[in-house]
This record gives sequence, structure tokens and C-alpha cells, in this order.
Amino acid sequence: MVNENREIAPGVYVLKFKRDFSFIAGQVLELATDPNEKPRMYSIASGTGEEDIQILYNIKPGGELTPKMATLQSGDYIYRSEPSGNFYGSAKPSVWIATGTGIAPFISMWRSGLKRDKMIIHGGRFVHSFYFEDEFIDKPESKYIRCSSREEGQAIYHGRITKWLSEAADLPLDRKYYLCGSTEMVVEVRDILIDKGLPFDHIVAEIYF
Repeated sequence: MVNENREIAPGVYVLKFKRDFSFIAGQVLELATDPNEKPRMYSIASGTGEEDIQILYNIKPGGELTPKMATLQSGDYIYRSEPSGNFYGSAKPSVWIATGTGIAPFISMWRSGLKRDKMIIHGGRFVHSFYFEDEFIDKPESKYIRCSSREEGQAIYHGRITKWLSEAADLPLDRKYYLCGSTEMVVEVRDILIDKGLPFDHIVAEIYF
């Protein structure tokens, strides 16, 4: 049952419902607003110790599910699967790269205690695209970089995430890189990282549609 469905940016929502299961940070759920409709997969955006499950999503133009999800109110029902997937984080130093709502599994990892020695690189079109940025900004244990492709903002790199990576001269090559975003982003970023000398097996990817 839905506890809250809040719009946090234009067309972007956080859906909350009571947690009655355990999961591993980075896993996904299949969700539907009706038991007869085709479910869609969404990364869990809450920590493993939180009482509520949070789902970060944006309305897809012409989508079948997200426009319905955006109308959900407290007390409405949401249908879910058991958690699945193996996009697990690590306590070891690593780099998290996401675009848009692809930040969701990293929010879960961060809230589950995997904070130390992380470089978080988040790409978005606008300065309001950096969801949950307050949790990452100015944290001494990790480095947080925001890349906005369409707007300029204070302490924000103006350009696509791929441009920032291409220009970066000191990317650490001794750790794993976790990528979450569109197929296009994952492929482009993977190629840039390999060109810079990162071993292929140091790249772990999760693609959303």
C-alpha cells in the first residue's frame, strides 16, 4: 500500500510503501498498479535498514505504467515482485556513474553504509536533475561530481558526463566502476573507460529502459 508519492522535480517522483521484505542494496523490484498489467523493473532507492521502500521514477512520455504511477495516492495499492538482480555494491573504493534516475541503486548503497572511498559522477540535463544531491554534497568520505548538459550551475560541470570523463586526467584505474543508465550511456562510458586503460572486468553495468 502506498504511503507517499511525491514529485521532487518536474515529472520525477519518489514512491514510498511499507517494507515487509529484505533485500540487497542495488536490487530491483517489478512494479504494477494493477495485477493484470505488465510490470516494469525499478531499482530500490532506500537503505536496507529503512522502514519504507522508496522508488525513484520519472514519467515516460507515452509510457504505459509511469503515468499511472504518478496518480497514486496514499492508501492506493501497488503490486510488486520479490527483489531480484545482482548489481551489488562493495565496501571497497569504487566509482559510481549514473544518469538521471539511474542514481537510485547508488542511493540505496549509500544509505546502506557503502559510503567510504566512493567517487559519484551523476549526469543530468538540468540543475534540478541531481536527485538526492544533498546526501552526497560535501561529504568527506567520498567525492561527488555533477554534470549538467543543458544548464549551468554553481559547482556543476557544464557538459555531458561522457565529456567530463573524456577530459578527466586522473581517473583511478585500480577500482571497479559501476554504471547505471541508458544503453547509450553505458556503452559510451564503457568505451571511454577502456580507452583510458581500465580493465574490462572492472566495469559493472545496469541498464534501464
